[in-house]
Amino acid sequence: MKILGISAFYHDSAAAIIENGVIIAAAQEERFTRKKHDPGFPVNAVKYCLEESGTSLDDLEAVVFYDKPLLKFERLLETYYGFAPVGVASFVTSIPVWIKEKMFLKKLIRDELEKVEAYDRKKLNLLFPEHHLSHAASAYYPSPFEDAAILTIDGVGEWATASICHGKGKDITVLKELQFPHSVGLLYSAFTYFLGFRVNSGEYKLMGLAPYGNADSPQVKGYIEKIKSTLVDMKEDGSVWLNQKYFTYATGLRMVPDGRWEKLFGFPRRESEAPLEQHHCDLGVAIQIVTEEIVIKMAREAQRLTGSENLCMAGGVALNCVANGKIQNENIFKNYFIQPAAGDAGGALGCALAAYYIHYQQERKVDHTKLDAMKGSYLGPESSDKEIEQAARKYSAKYTKFESFDELVKVVAGYLSEGNVIGWHQGRMEFGPRALGNRSIIGDARNEEMQKKLNLKIKYRESFRPFAPSVLAEDCGEYFDYKGISPYMLLVHPVKESRRNPYPQGFKEFGLKEKLYHKRSDIPSITHIDYSARIQTVHRESNEKYWKLIQAFKQKTGYGLIVNTSFNVRGEPIVCTPEDSYKCLMRTEMDFLVVGNYVFNKTEQPAWKEGAEWKLEYVLD
Repeated sequence: MKILGISAFYHDSAAAIIENGVIIAAAQEERFTRKKHDPGFPVNAVKYCLEESGTSLDDLEAVVFYDKPLLKFERLLETYYGFAPVGVASFVTSIPVWIKEKMFLKKLIRDELEKVEAYDRKKLNLLFPEHHLSHAASAYYPSPFEDAAILTIDGVGEWATASICHGKGKDITVLKELQFPHSVGLLYSAFTYFLGFRVNSGEYKLMGLAPYGNADSPQVKGYIEKIKSTLVDMKEDGSVWLNQKYFTYATGLRMVPDGRWEKLFGFPRRESEAPLEQHHCDLGVAIQIVTEEIVIKMAREAQRLTGSENLCMAGGVALNCVANGKIQNENIFKNYFIQPAAGDAGGALGCALAAYYIHYQQERKVDHTKLDAMKGSYLGPESSDKEIEQAARKYSAKYTKFESFDELVKVVAGYLSEGNVIGWHQGRMEFGPRALGNRSIIGDARNEEMQKKLNLKIKYRESFRPFAPSVLAEDCGEYFDYKGISPYMLLVHPVKESRRNPYPQGFKEFGLKEKLYHKRSDIPSITHIDYSARIQTVHRESNEKYWKLIQAFKQKTGYGLIVNTSFNVRGEPIVCTPEDSYKCLMRTEMDFLVVGNYVFNKTEQPAWKEGAEWKLEYVLD
């Protein structure tokens, strides 16, 4: 039984295909179109999934869409009615689109699938599970648990903005939901907007900025008090009530109204790219602290309702890896699994799995010999030698091909130890927002200039943005106060105290840049300002090539970890093809590109004729 899942028309469109419950392939449309967060119908991703699985549309048991559009339309109409006459501009903008396109989504999906290939429209079986059920299924069914509490938190689906479910065997039971307009995800996004970052992509920046705030200061405590007393009423079960006088996302074209937040917090909304000041950092840490408190309460409620010792998480807020680490530290549950494609892209996988186990009532079997059923999240396309050589010929690129991969990693480990930045393109592309060692830019974690070099000369982004370590799973406890697993880079834990350098006197009064360039540990390029790190544990069984590279680096330097960041520049989707990777090499100050067994030395390449105008292709995120 083959089932195709699709998410589309909001952001992060994607497709996924399963066969008899086994995940075969999954990919986001942005990787093919090169449009970040592409919301369009995932024609290219669907084509890839069908090709990878060796099937056609006519062979599918069902095509499943990740939410219920008519229920979402009901929410829009009721919201506009409830807030009337406020929101007329937004109503005039959005409702015609719904009436013209999304009200007739079945026809739209069928028409879009015609662009993939010809098929018998009468045979097509379309299914529509609810949005948060798709999220819950994406987290529970690939997990290694036969029983689990499931916590999903995002901006909004149809009506639900968060849910607590209980997964048991093949069944998922919804126990509790938080309803729009009250939303933890939209609360966090409102602060993302107010602090000058883009909603639906800048939340990562806000999380990275937060540690530069002085969490114990009277300023931050005052902000937290204002958030709790004016913006959000937080209940013991983690449910929230948001004061809609201070938010306009329900009916407006922006997240917050003019003037009210400025009056509340004492400064105006920061413009994009404007300098970051201490009050921005302080407000960032305030909302991060409040968010952590909310999700911890939700996790406790999930445990109370289910009695389970296992927790599965999905939804956009599950990508807040700082909050995830805090939940772990509370010891509410014994075991955790977070869907690596926790956002809407993962809904494509979740809806297919929900159809298989819930609609078709198929038996679920957990393979306890594996970490989980996500295959390391390496579910995208793989590049052949032919594709690599074709890209090289197109650009007259020079390369060295290694016959032995073991010899290759020894050479690359040497390049890393010398301070070089390397584009690492191997195997199947990752599904989800994190690069996990197959489409990664890598460097030496010991190099105190590496964070600055990566941010300013490679990624072309803000200097405060942190980088993650990829560490051999068996060595994790040598570097971090954490001995568990974190294969999907979704947990933040402290760097071991023995590796830290103490703060200099008066550090809390330093400016952001002064704080940034203080050497914090013997692995400074992955140690955040609060001595934490967003850990990726690398397991030989799920990514042997990446494991071998880090092992070779360890043999050369004594350190079993490296810096890992996504293979792209700011505003660009992660690279997919060898051509994407070569372009990124030539557009940046990267030193080497490794694709498969092919090594491209930047100094040996022909002059790159493209000027700086390529940056106009990508909207800054």
